[in-house]
Amino acid sequence: MTTLLPLLAGLGTGLALIVAIGVQNTYLLRLAVTSSVRVVAAAVVVCALSDAVLILAGVLGVGVVVERFPVALVVIRFVGAAFLVTYGVLAARRALWPSGAAMRVESAAAAADDGVPVATAAVGPATSATVGAGRTRTAPPGPGRTDRAVTLRTAVVTMLLFTWANPHVYLDTLVFLGSVANQQGPAERWWWTVGAVLASCLWFGALGFGGRLLRPLFAKPLTWRVFDGLVALVMLGFGAALALGA
Repeated sequence: MTTLLPLLAGLGTGLALIVAIGVQNTYLLRLAVTSSVRVVAAAVVVCALSDAVLILAGVLGVGVVVERFPVALVVIRFVGAAFLVTYGVLAARRALWPSGAAMRVESAAAAADDGVPVATAAVGPATSATVGAGRTRTAPPGPGRTDRAVTLRTAVVTMLLFTWANPHVYLDTLVFLGSVANQQGPAERWWWTVGAVLASCLWFGALGFGGRLLRPLFAKPLTWRVFDGLVALVMLGFGAALALGA
């Protein structure tokens, strides 16, 4: 019980902090419905590993250093705000003026999932072509489908920026979680830390891989416009909050 209780306490506290609509979660969900398993897995690892590093650093006392150098957080705040506002504007543009680019029969995501060679061909509003060994797939109607998938490198770099250019992650993870962990006993704090790290792994894994179940819903162009509109609101809201010091 002395092991289980602090582990569950850390798990609960970690989930309470990360299970919310935020820039990380929003971008990960977007990757989940547009990208291959490989890209989603890389993004999940970036999120979970970043949280683990920050939580461990907080337990080891690095949070005290962050509190003593507020200027560093100010710089991070404005860099993060600029990035979020830019991304929010681009999302708003996608929502208001969807791309009319030609669709392709198969996205890189589906090809990577199935492990078959894909004969990609541009198609119009319509619909199907032979893929791999005589199989036919239908491209869901909707604007700019090929514009939505991102490369592995782009996904990782963007996720790193969303994570490390957000000053709140240092306050929440380094300072808050670190201080709570260190309020536990000498042995219990490490089990509490394991629970907090496990919370990040479980949440980001569930969101990244579970979000792929929403792909049929996102085959509709209207869903993308609504989603991009919500992304714009989240990004612009967080960007404005950072710029104003909230």
